[in-house]
Amino acid sequence: MPAPITTVAFDADDTLWQNETFFRLTEERFAALLADHAPPDHLMERLVAAERRNIGHYGFGVKGFTLSMIETAIEVTQGTVPARVIAEILAAGREMLEHPIDLMPHAREAVTALAGEMQVLLITKGDLLDQERKVAQSGLGDLFHGVEIVSHKTAATYAAVFARHGERPERAMMVGNSLASDVLPVIEAGGHGVHVPHRLTWALEHAEPPEGHARFHRLEDLSGLAALVQRLNR
Repeated sequence: MPAPITTVAFDADDTLWQNETFFRLTEERFAALLADHAPPDHLMERLVAAERRNIGHYGFGVKGFTLSMIETAIEVTQGTVPARVIAEILAAGREMLEHPIDLMPHAREAVTALAGEMQVLLITKGDLLDQERKVAQSGLGDLFHGVEIVSHKTAATYAAVFARHGERPERAMMVGNSLASDVLPVIEAGGHGVHVPHRLTWALEHAEPPEGHARFHRLEDLSGLAALVQRLNR
């Protein structure tokens, strides 16, 4: 018989609260700033390429995104980008770091319902200070039995996190919007992965779903999560 689920972990950005929406708005602002130097599609291709190069140096989050925008601006202007444009890019990054938290539908209800029944964790990647700010402002922080801010989400990462909290992967479930980060690695580790799609997905998070896998689940939103856990634990 499958092991019962006794720990449920949640991703943060675009699972519990909005995130990618603000990146897209900033990208539109960035494209407007450099409209005289590159068409939007080409500019976004260059920006994604810069982000891909820089993840190993800057990690995930707003600060790395801002530095990648500056690098892209230097590239597409062949080093002639005005200081005014650099200043506006930096201002856009600061605004993203100060943006209020906008919870996803059913996020509070889903975390609250499960927190009274089992161990509930938050596992997110990104800049430490920014993620700590979001957790504090979300009003959800006190519901979690543990908060883990990690550099990368791999099978080894999930196994280590669950072990720190006294859990085996086969008794754990990870809930998130990213197939690449929240679903595939935890299934590889031996746990359950629940995909809750967001309408926007960062280019570097795209992956194919493991259709037909016994530990892969998909929900349209978080309203059905508690019922899914109950069904799997019957």
